[in-house]
Amino acid sequence: MSLIHELRRRNVIRVAGLYLVGAWLVTQVAGTVLPMFGAPDWLPRSVVILIAIGFVPALIFAWVFELTPEGLKRDAEVKPEESIAPQTARRMDRVIFVVMALALAYFALDKFVLLPRRDAAKETLTAPAQVTAETNRGASEKPADPASHAIPTDSSIAVLPFVNMSSDKEQEYFSDGLSEELLNLLAQLPQLRVIARTSSFSFKGKEVDVATIAKTLNVANVLEGSVRKSGNTLRITAQLIRTVDSSHLWSQTYDRELTDVFKVQDEIASEVVGALKVRLLTDQVLANPHRSGNVEAYSQYLIGKNLARRATFENWQRAVAAYRQAIELDGNYAAAYAERGKTGFAIADRLGDTVAMEQALADADKAIVLAPKLVDGYLARAQIRIAFKHDWPGAQADIEQALALSPGDANTHLGHAGLLRAMGRVPDAIAAARKGIELDPVSPGAWTLLGRLLNATADHAAARQALDHALQLAPESEPAHFHRAVLSLVEGKAEDALADFAKSGMLYRNVGVAMAEHTLGHAAKSEAALQKEIADYAKGGAYQIAQVYAWRGEADKAFEWLDRGFDQHDGGLTFMRIDPLFAAMRTDPRYAALLEKLGLPP
Repeated sequence: MSLIHELRRRNVIRVAGLYLVGAWLVTQVAGTVLPMFGAPDWLPRSVVILIAIGFVPALIFAWVFELTPEGLKRDAEVKPEESIAPQTARRMDRVIFVVMALALAYFALDKFVLLPRRDAAKETLTAPAQVTAETNRGASEKPADPASHAIPTDSSIAVLPFVNMSSDKEQEYFSDGLSEELLNLLAQLPQLRVIARTSSFSFKGKEVDVATIAKTLNVANVLEGSVRKSGNTLRITAQLIRTVDSSHLWSQTYDRELTDVFKVQDEIASEVVGALKVRLLTDQVLANPHRSGNVEAYSQYLIGKNLARRATFENWQRAVAAYRQAIELDGNYAAAYAERGKTGFAIADRLGDTVAMEQALADADKAIVLAPKLVDGYLARAQIRIAFKHDWPGAQADIEQALALSPGDANTHLGHAGLLRAMGRVPDAIAAARKGIELDPVSPGAWTLLGRLLNATADHAAARQALDHALQLAPESEPAHFHRAVLSLVEGKAEDALADFAKSGMLYRNVGVAMAEHTLGHAAKSEAALQKEIADYAKGGAYQIAQVYAWRGEADKAFEWLDRGFDQHDGGLTFMRIDPLFAAMRTDPRYAALLEKLGLPP
């Protein structure tokens, strides 16, 4: 009892209580505030360790010294009248007791009530479960907002575009390409939900914090970094961030030669998988199918990809030239063949050039021969088989192979939706489009496709919601403007349609004007716009010209131009089954005959 009395007299017990209360407050603040400023994981842990180490010295200090009105004095030198008054001491004891009780109550509440609820929510509100529920609701359901998933799964990740730190800003294609290749590597793992490039790159050049990105893309983790390329040397910095608290799970800097770029990509992907604690299956090996033994060929491939995404006719042509150069440098570069096939077909379809279409198909075939596990080749060939050859079994086989190789690739699911759309399987196409949106929630193209499909089911409200969302994401999107105009036309809102048609691009503008002016009763304006379209795009736009005649009720002319489109291998014919502009013609025997020519069921 004498020891306890002495500890109380020297305020050791009181100091211990104050120290513990202060330590709890400091650790709570450190655990909350430090991650907000991007502090590394070791810093909050270091604070706890230092506090623990300081506990015993604090008690020794309290035993030896006492605080008096005249300052610190050794205990032996303190006079009785200089000690803390008993009444003051009791007040301090009560404050310490209350604060400690509150701390214990908060700990118990968080441990036994709040934490189990958070864990249960994570298990029940995962993205795959929500997508399954959405799919089962059917074609008439309104499209979900991409940010509507409240709690992302721990195995979800977005790869943001790495910042180009090179003095030459033209090297940005390289930093973008490296980011995309990392994304492609991680997307090979079905255990991960990897957000597609369109959505991840939508934040490029914008001052957006990690929390906002996480909410928009519904991810639990973000990979970001920077690239500095100088001559043949690279400095690549990468960091993996947990979005819930902005803490760093892993970071690393690599100084390498340019020839080692693929090894660095492999190392970063492997580190990310390890940090996310993803257990690889026995037969899983991360492999980059886009690599080349020739670094310059790889650079030309990345330049081509960068140009092709700008989606103008001139940039497509420049992209094909870059792919051609990559193939000249590396004759076995499968990825370059696949991209040249895809982009070359886009050009050929615009021009109605069947010779170039055959070359595009040959490029896709070559890519598959060179790299049977490259998903790009199968997607390119499936697209060409659908639009050019009308080879439905072949396209189905290609899509199935692509899904097997890369189940986490948004473009694969959107390609599947395109095949199902052409075959008239609209509910299944909607489900595939929704899966693509889950993986690429900020893609205007994906939302535009969903809007077209929903319009085909006559669910106009849901279709408009999807198309409006596409235009919120990309206000200048010409396809989204065109298809929202078609929706307005079907709903009898010709004035609204005319405004959107005016923003729908050169190929489609006069088509839309001709239809809207017809509905408004302006026959001369309608005919003038149609003749302008025929003069400019008779070879590459037969399907669009047929749309005008169909909408105006001129069935003979419409079928004449559809037959021309068939002879020209016009890719637009694959949309005929879902196109509301042809609704009045579907009872005509010539419609069934055309479907038969296309190899489609009636």
